[in-house]
Amino acid sequence: MTSTTEKPPSGASAPFRRRFDRARRFVAETERSALATALVGSVSLLAAFVGFLVSSPLTVALFAAFLATTGYGWVRHRELTAEAVTLTMTISTILVLGLITVFIFVEAWPAVAYESAEVFGVTVPGARMFLQTRWDAASPPVRYSMVPMIHGTLVVTTIATLVAGPLGVAAALFISEIAPATVRELVKPGVEILAGIPSIVYGFIGFTILSPWASEKFDLVGQGTYLFVGVVVGLMALPTVVSVAEDALDSVPESMKSGSLALGTTDWQTMTAITLPAAFSGVSAAVLLGVGRAIGETMAATVMLRNNPKIAEPLYNVFYGYETLTSLIAANYGEATGLQMNALFVAGVILFVTVLCLSVGSQLIEARMRRKLGGSD
Repeated sequence: MTSTTEKPPSGASAPFRRRFDRARRFVAETERSALATALVGSVSLLAAFVGFLVSSPLTVALFAAFLATTGYGWVRHRELTAEAVTLTMTISTILVLGLITVFIFVEAWPAVAYESAEVFGVTVPGARMFLQTRWDAASPPVRYSMVPMIHGTLVVTTIATLVAGPLGVAAALFISEIAPATVRELVKPGVEILAGIPSIVYGFIGFTILSPWASEKFDLVGQGTYLFVGVVVGLMALPTVVSVAEDALDSVPESMKSGSLALGTTDWQTMTAITLPAAFSGVSAAVLLGVGRAIGETMAATVMLRNNPKIAEPLYNVFYGYETLTSLIAANYGEATGLQMNALFVAGVILFVTVLCLSVGSQLIEARMRRKLGGSD
């Protein structure tokens, strides 16, 4: 495309100069039209988003204007329209995530303010939520302690990590380094399919098979144990760990493995002394992602646990199960009002921040592995 700032070469004939001027004007008009189309489309989408937030009846018309403008731009100025649409969608996604974050923090604040307490003479918002163990939304004075649910979440997550971590890494090592190609082509898709099974199915299996068996074998009163909830959640997190860890092991350069084998080491020695240490960051990221899945699991914990906000006695007793942060939200959001609803948002904030930190940590660890192995960030 001819730039509008170019000039015809010196000594050019008059007809050439006229053709050059027409081409320059055409390019300028095309650029202005493309920019105007992109601007109108972006403004229409932004206005439609704002209209949706304020429940305006003009939202549909504004979104229709965005679609019409995008369609016109796609026909006349496809490249610039594609860039504008993808940029607008990216900004919209970030904006939606930001609004969700602000919303849950704002909704959680009344309960945090209510549970304020003095610590060393300083009023700390929400301190009572973490300094006491009583959750009672019915008997005044109402209390909304997060300690029992945090304890339950930690116990379940620890057990799930002990299940998913070693099994996932071992399975990834087998798929990446040991299994023949035909077996790998069958096993890897099968493992990834497991990630698509709804969590309620795992919870139902745990409720109908594992919980009754545990009640009978361990002479428990009622169903629901942190031990078997952790096992079920660990099995749910297993496909995530296997998939990410297997990718990390595959990213280890073949030259490192071949060099080790050339020095006379066995396959097992190469895997344990070269492959695993080289991919340790990626494998750690896989386990962290699995932990994030375990922390955020809702339905399996809700179905299998007693949904009673208490702390097990002693703290390490895994043969009873009461409540986790996710099961607290799932079991109470339908009937919660006022401060109780705000307290459920506090549980959501705790989960949000925890999983966010784990996700960011896993990304940083994986980026470190890529730099270590000479890959791109």
